Amino acid sequence: MEIEFLGGAGEVGRSGILVKDSKNILLDYGIKIDGHTEYPRNTDKVDACIISHAHLDHSGFSPHIYQQGLPETFATAPTMQLAELLIEDSIKIHRKNHEHPHFHKNQLSTMMQTYTPCAYGKRYEFGEYNISMYDAGHICGSAVTLVEKYKNGRKLVYTGDFKIEPQLLEGGAEIVKSDILILESTYAGSDHPNRDEYMERMVNEVREVVDNNGVALIPVFAVGRSQEMLALMNKYGLIDRTFIDGMARAATEIVEGYPEYVKNNNMLRTAIDKVEWVESPRNRAKALEGGSIILTTSGMLNGGPVLNYITRLNRNSKIFITGYQVENTNGHKLVNGKQLDIDGREYRVKTPYSVYDFSAHAGKTELHRYVKESCPETVICVHGSQENTKLLAEDLKLEGFDARAPIVGESIKLENL
Repeated sequence: MEIEFLGGAGEVGRSGILVKDSKNILLDYGIKIDGHTEYPRNTDKVDACIISHAHLDHSGFSPHIYQQGLPETFATAPTMQLAELLIEDSIKIHRKNHEHPHFHKNQLSTMMQTYTPCAYGKRYEFGEYNISMYDAGHICGSAVTLVEKYKNGRKLVYTGDFKIEPQLLEGGAEIVKSDILILESTYAGSDHPNRDEYMERMVNEVREVVDNNGVALIPVFAVGRSQEMLALMNKYGLIDRTFIDGMARAATEIVEGYPEYVKNNNMLRTAIDKVEWVESPRNRAKALEGGSIILTTSGMLNGGPVLNYITRLNRNSKIFITGYQVENTNGHKLVNGKQLDIDGREYRVKTPYSVYDFSAHAGKTELHRYVKESCPETVICVHGSQENTKLLAEDLKLEGFDARAPIVGESIKLENL
């Protein structure tokens, strides 16, 4: 078996790992949006594609493989529905920016019509392999994937993005036994703050802004963070003051359709019934009157309704950043004191802001726990900066594991698989 790293190795974004054996199995195929779109390396022959979850850095380039054939795609149903939403939006953005997305909607349609919808814990046969998916605890439908060979029972596990610690709507990742473990390394050097304490601290700050007739503007990722923040506002009795705008609405409606994939589904269901959906300029004006909370895309301030809101906030308002901000995005510029780029013009934000770490990724302690309980012979550290993947690999070597930290373009050959 040979594992080739087409993207997402020594970097965050454009994940793409090709497992070359009797069949060629592609683990994710995403894009990186860092000022401009970056794509993983091309590959000639793909027999199957496994999509761990819907975020574009894991799913965004997957339709491209359908230009060369009809591979079989494995993913959970919510992952594919959410990925379709995000990929279609990505195509629109490419066209708006006069960029070529390298595939067309007919390839996306083919993928959606032919994929295998996987349930957690169920085995699916493919060639000489069994493919099984388990809850990754990251977002709705996210999966840790086990690829197991019939003839010798050898197990390759790909975590994708995962989190063991439960979130409001996610129960936490299932740890799967492995021989080869391909592990995300995003936060290999640090742990996240106590989530319960962070939730209370943020809610208190949001309530103070709202009570002062300001607007609490919360930029959110359409998939994952928007549903989590919606549930949070409901949990603490602020949902009646909350508006939701942008693609977050469509994503939430998809998640609502898969209650079996949502922990505390009643909390989300109640929030959906009580929140005010922004459907017109009139709703948007009402949201800006003050004493309100606005959840809106995009989470990195790089487009969507958030840019309209950010220029119209009253003096008592505050912006709440709750997610990772990629370098060169408007969100990254904001937290580093730089001017934003809004419709080609520089704009200096005068509204104060707070930053909260509500990451849906595993922190350092969770990463080490997963490795220890998965008991692999070899660990391959991906989906992290070169600094973090190397750090994790070196730490794991000290614990007795054969750990590697490849970069894009490298291959690893493995015996006895």
